[in-house]
Amino acid sequence: MDAAASPLLPESFARWFESRGWRPRAHQIELLEMARQRDSVLLVAPTGAGKTLAGFLPSLVALAARGKRKPGSAGRRGVHTLYISPLKALAVDIARNLDAPVEGIGLDIRIETRTGDTPSHKRQRQKHVPPDILLTTPEQIALLLSDAQGRQMLSGVDTIILDELHALVTSKRGDLLSLGLAALRRLSPGLRSIGLSATVAEPDDLRAYLVGQTPDETPGETPGEAPETERALAGLVTVAGGAEPDISILDTAERLPWSGHSARHAVGEIYRIIKDHRTSLVFVNTRSQAEALFQALWHANDENLPIALHHGSLDVGQRRKVEAAMAAGALRAIVCTSSLDLGIDWGDVDLVVNVGAPKGASRLAQRIGRANPRMDEPSRAILVPANRFEVLECQAALAASRAGHQDTPPLRTGGLDVLAQHVLGCACAGPFDPLELYREIRSAEPYRGLAFEQFEQVVDFVATGGYALRTYERYARLKREEDGRFRLSHPKIAQQYRLNVGTIVEAPMLKVRLVRSKADGRRSPIGRGGRWLGEIEEWFVEQLSPGDTFLFAGEILRFEGLRENEAYVSRGRADAPKIPSYQGGKFPLSTYLAASVRAMVADPRSWTALPDQVREWLEIQRLRSALPAPDGLLVETFPRANKHYLVCYPFDGRLAHQTLGMLLTRRLERLGARPMGFVANDYALAVWCLADLGDMIGCGRLSLAELFDEDMLGDDLDAWLAESSLMKRTFRNCAVIAGLIERRHPGQEKSGRQVTISSDLIYDVLHRHEPDHILLQATWQDAATGLLDISRLGELLRRIRERITHTPLARVSPLAVPVMLEIGKEPVYGEAQEALLADAADDLVREAME
Repeated sequence: MDAAASPLLPESFARWFESRGWRPRAHQIELLEMARQRDSVLLVAPTGAGKTLAGFLPSLVALAARGKRKPGSAGRRGVHTLYISPLKALAVDIARNLDAPVEGIGLDIRIETRTGDTPSHKRQRQKHVPPDILLTTPEQIALLLSDAQGRQMLSGVDTIILDELHALVTSKRGDLLSLGLAALRRLSPGLRSIGLSATVAEPDDLRAYLVGQTPDETPGETPGEAPETERALAGLVTVAGGAEPDISILDTAERLPWSGHSARHAVGEIYRIIKDHRTSLVFVNTRSQAEALFQALWHANDENLPIALHHGSLDVGQRRKVEAAMAAGALRAIVCTSSLDLGIDWGDVDLVVNVGAPKGASRLAQRIGRANPRMDEPSRAILVPANRFEVLECQAALAASRAGHQDTPPLRTGGLDVLAQHVLGCACAGPFDPLELYREIRSAEPYRGLAFEQFEQVVDFVATGGYALRTYERYARLKREEDGRFRLSHPKIAQQYRLNVGTIVEAPMLKVRLVRSKADGRRSPIGRGGRWLGEIEEWFVEQLSPGDTFLFAGEILRFEGLRENEAYVSRGRADAPKIPSYQGGKFPLSTYLAASVRAMVADPRSWTALPDQVREWLEIQRLRSALPAPDGLLVETFPRANKHYLVCYPFDGRLAHQTLGMLLTRRLERLGARPMGFVANDYALAVWCLADLGDMIGCGRLSLAELFDEDMLGDDLDAWLAESSLMKRTFRNCAVIAGLIERRHPGQEKSGRQVTISSDLIYDVLHRHEPDHILLQATWQDAATGLLDISRLGELLRRIRERITHTPLARVSPLAVPVMLEIGKEPVYGEAQEALLADAADDLVREAME
């Protein structure tokens, strides 16, 4: 049947499509049919296929049929549709894009956004006069559900649209949202969900996430491990086709660096690429890289092209100005981070430049889709590797793109710290029955397997702090009533909860305020006033002295001083300003790309597509040493500068390699090798010792099979974690999310040092007196996939069992040069860093390649 003539599409809508020169696509009509049947659905479609319009079309049709408001009834209709996205900018962009069909069709529909940037008076007004369509974020859903008025506002929701669903579900934000969806399904039993995504590796995981699960166990009667039941699944609509993207890798004419991530060598070439295109999005992986690259491009910008900067730490007003300028076609390029990864479609963008390795095939596909977001026309992208190993990773990502492979992470098991936050939020809205809440929670896919005892532990923790903390009154947040329900022990706890809701635990931030300079002899004190530029991490500011310069918001700033939670800065000048770095900003290398890089390095036939510089590097490696096998581990040993080195090449990401390095040094210490340190990057690990490791292996005193045995994840891991600051850092994040430690209080905020001291003290108490505390369980759960990546390390050790190859060498190998350059690297900034790296590289390269 002709989609344009479908009886499901009202005549006014069909006329609007026709006026735009469009025809409704088949999947858009199919979603109307599924809405008529009240079915939830996952729509998987390439960029440019009209996913967003398909998701909203059933709601627009339903709202049009509902008719115009009667005078005086504006506040009584309630929210019809919730749209939830992972990015605030995406919600704002969708609101702007929805104006066209709403105005063109003449619909009497009010659409509003609700994010952390929405003024408090507007958020309060929305509870009394709710819009028809509310565009919001997971944190705002949690806030609304923690308030009786908010629950009333959401009690009649008909449809929830979850955009970029793959990006929502694989983090703790996804856990929090799943619990919110479970609560919403209970408030509105007829609720239906629509998931939208362009990049999906396992569609069934997302289909299960969209609908309520119905576990068999009757809670409270058969406590224990919750039985595995067949998952309920939403419907699935998949759109095939879409033009294959046009992706190339920059074959730089400059000398390709051996290590580092700045891509400073390619700035001139990137600038020429920008000049040759109408509008470019220049993606980098971290905020510090964005600041550095933006500044470097401005130095090269001899034609004064309008180039802007966009990342999550900039002031919201500045971000909105950049987005508006881009939408108006006033910019030639934006240097940006993942803040613009998802969903925002500007039709005038004709090129994506990805600086650095993409770290994942799906992430690359998502970014490429921002260029020319039309289904039947190819998106264009250029990858700019920052070093030699990144060339290999870019080639693997390019092959994955051509094969249509996706590597989005699998669905998580719900975090216990997130569950604790949700339980407290439920109590903030009113007393709750624990058995009813347990049933509700288990209807959320990430918590489908939650055992009743574990749930009871979580509730007991929220109520008392747990066994080791229950004597402290400050942790008594819930009281049990005679009827068995739990309620808040004091109303102020609700206020505290709302100040601290959410699962994104960034390092403590300070506002950056622009003021007049104290330089040039001006003696007056720093005055208040001046505009905000954004936020910067507290630990970085603590290292600055008045007069120091650094890059932020695309400017060179002079640090003037601290006042309360604000860093006062003025405009400055410097040849080598510092660049702020942000904790947790680096993406991990995906398992799929890691395996592809291993296979590429092991197969010389695949080197034909590589640049001459990289192919020569690998050829000399094959002659001087050996190539790592795709399913094994190459271990090289060699002496250098009165030390003895062991370098191995797992290609499993920096986090797993760092944990492996910690455990290897413990074992080598016991074996008398006298290890002195280790360094790791995404591809390799280097350990150096005073003892001759090659000789120890050769004479049988050191067995590589035993050194890399999987049993290191037992007692060695336990012993290391007992003294590791990384475990305390992971616990700190869990404690903040669970509400045990509150960073924000009315009118004040704890400093990072205060939070650390509090969490370290509590960690020591729990580790000593209650080692099975629910927060320690949550910490272990995080450690498996977070900072320590223990689960991936376990897979690595199983993969290489009985497949370890030792190659003793007289000097450093070509493949070892990049990781060796990581040794002793100090935070020196700007051109000085490049010069130091170049000198160190020259020495190592001569030794390895000549």
